[in-house]
Amino acid sequence: MGKATVQVPKRKSDLTFFQKVKRSRVLLLMCLPAILFFIAFSYAPMPGIWVAFVRYNYRDGIFGSKFIGLDNFEFLATSGKLLSLTKNTILYNLAFILFGNFLAVFVAILLNEMRSKWFKKVSQTIMFLPYFISQVLVGILVFNLLNYDTGFVNGILTSMGMERWQPYSDASVWPPIMILVYLWQQTGYNSVVYFAAIMGIDGEMMEAAKVDGANGFQRIRYIILPSLKPTIVILLLFALGGIVKGNFGLFYNIVGTNPMLYSTTDIIETYVYRATVAEFNFSTASAVGLYQSVIGFIIVMAVNYIVKKIEPDYSLF
Repeated sequence: MGKATVQVPKRKSDLTFFQKVKRSRVLLLMCLPAILFFIAFSYAPMPGIWVAFVRYNYRDGIFGSKFIGLDNFEFLATSGKLLSLTKNTILYNLAFILFGNFLAVFVAILLNEMRSKWFKKVSQTIMFLPYFISQVLVGILVFNLLNYDTGFVNGILTSMGMERWQPYSDASVWPPIMILVYLWQQTGYNSVVYFAAIMGIDGEMMEAAKVDGANGFQRIRYIILPSLKPTIVILLLFALGGIVKGNFGLFYNIVGTNPMLYSTTDIIETYVYRATVAEFNFSTASAVGLYQSVIGFIIVMAVNYIVKKIEPDYSLF
């Protein structure tokens, strides 16, 4: 009798590209919407970067306009505002990232510790609602609160016999105001990711900690926070990629075009918007966008390299 032959499955490294695609066809089909999204909105528009190096005009189009090299970038450097605009943008984003993530983790842990399911659902809904409010409406709300003549805050101050507050003529008070408004609007949404990560923690481990006598604070410190560490690191890396890109809708709708506040509230996007509207210069706007993307890419690569050296499992790649 002949010996039976056993067919050994091929290792993944021995498969051809099309064999790998066939084997992973279900997963690839699930990823197809995301792949199409990034192709349409991230990779297909990339040739438009050329606008940053030409003096664009409608008649000649993007690739027919006159090539001027780095003159559009020179406009930013020689305007004397690039350093202050970049500083304002980065400092605001750092505050948004640090305070936003800290508060989101704090809220997610509080929601997890609530025992009443009804109260937990109501709290989540209330905190989630501000995220869906238009930035235009947020600007109106802030104006109605801080307006000198009819604002809610000044109404309280005058009823107490105090002098009216003039925030729209004092640039120094706006950094904390902008941070508070951002946290109010974004914390509920940001906490969802961390709350989902907490829900993924092994319940048996939590029960074992309770049996061993661990109180709530000890479970948070030794189980929940270490389990959230990978999620926190990955979200921070993603956020750092856009650290040079400001929240135009938030700043423009709250501050508007008040030159008295530009020293502390003017970011790259608002300055470019004013320059583009005044001069109709798309090349300058494109140059700024490329500048932001390059700086963001460098920051992500540098931070990811540092994270990979410290904790390889938490790096993006």
